[in-house]
Amino acid sequence: MSANTPLSILGGLTAETFLRDYWQKKPLLIRGAFPDFASPLAPEELAGLACEDGIEARLVEAQGPDKPWQVSHGPFDDATFARLPDREWTLLVQAVDHYVPEVAALLDAFDFLPRWRLDDVMVSYAPPEGSVGPHVDNYDVFLLQGSGQRRWQLGGEQPDDAPIVSGIDLRMLERFEVTADEDWVLEPGDMLYLPPRIAHHGVSQSADCMTYSIGFRAPSADEVITSFADYLGEMQPDSRRYTDPDLAPCAHAGQLDDQAIARLRRLMLSVIDDPAQMAQWFGRVMTQPKYVDQLAPLDTPMDSAATAEALAQGRYLERALGSRFAFHDEDGETTLFVDGDGHACPPPLARLLADTTPLHAATLAEHLDDAALSLLTELLNRGSLQWQDEDAEDEEA
Repeated sequence: MSANTPLSILGGLTAETFLRDYWQKKPLLIRGAFPDFASPLAPEELAGLACEDGIEARLVEAQGPDKPWQVSHGPFDDATFARLPDREWTLLVQAVDHYVPEVAALLDAFDFLPRWRLDDVMVSYAPPEGSVGPHVDNYDVFLLQGSGQRRWQLGGEQPDDAPIVSGIDLRMLERFEVTADEDWVLEPGDMLYLPPRIAHHGVSQSADCMTYSIGFRAPSADEVITSFADYLGEMQPDSRRYTDPDLAPCAHAGQLDDQAIARLRRLMLSVIDDPAQMAQWFGRVMTQPKYVDQLAPLDTPMDSAATAEALAQGRYLERALGSRFAFHDEDGETTLFVDGDGHACPPPLARLLADTTPLHAATLAEHLDDAALSLLTELLNRGSLQWQDEDAEDEEA
């Protein structure tokens, strides 16, 4: 796709124009971003997900049984939903794209943005007047209306120390003033893009209001420093230490002098200032699964010969829902990053695996040497790749 191709998902803007004028700069309302959109998930299906172990779900009740703005965490049961009133509550289910292929497919429309920046698709359901209150997010988000109507009001960019309401398990803003002309009701297929730190307040205007929130990851400076330091520390030999062969007699035995600080600084910079190490760390951290138990390794591991035979028989490989792929080129070598690990990989194969291209014998044919089959088999055994379901294969046929 060319950066200069008008995209309906961006209201006719090109990716280049959107990134230049809106991305991390200002909101954008896009009417009909997904024309004739039909929600790929029914409210009952979302509630079913919220009842399953291991799925992150929250219930926000404006008038809870114990207190206003009560937040409960899943898994829930039928009794929970049976007691709810007919208005003023919201169900939020995180990472629905990890469990529902039709929801994961929505992400293909956002390929004008780096795939490794994606976090997940959170889906919310609300009856009339359901809301989580005015708040800000520290990341970019596209709010796609799936069914029903939701009114969105924006309140401008907020400082880091914007006061929040105390005593509730929500980061709800104490003060929220609607910005002029930033008050809209979204219909199915409409979408609102919000940069980080923009105050917003969404309130359901109908029954069966469902909103798909496509969020993008933005690691904090604290997370970056801590994670990179841990990674670098593991890479250093025990012999690499502070040294002072230029030490001179000291006037005060207890003084930390400027020369000592300068030596320490040189040691730290010699470790940190390595772009190749930073790329290796960044590729791993940005492809780590959202949930540590996301991968489902094969019960019976395969070998390369079995992988080759299955492909020759026409079986399709697919990237597991929730798995993350990226690649990086450095000095003529390419690393494929998959779910927190790095693998040396020929550039064409790395690009193919990190793309959204279907993985079958025809697309893989020119890459299937012994090393490639070994890598594919390793990713299969780990659960990052999987064989496409037989039912799906029949439909393809």
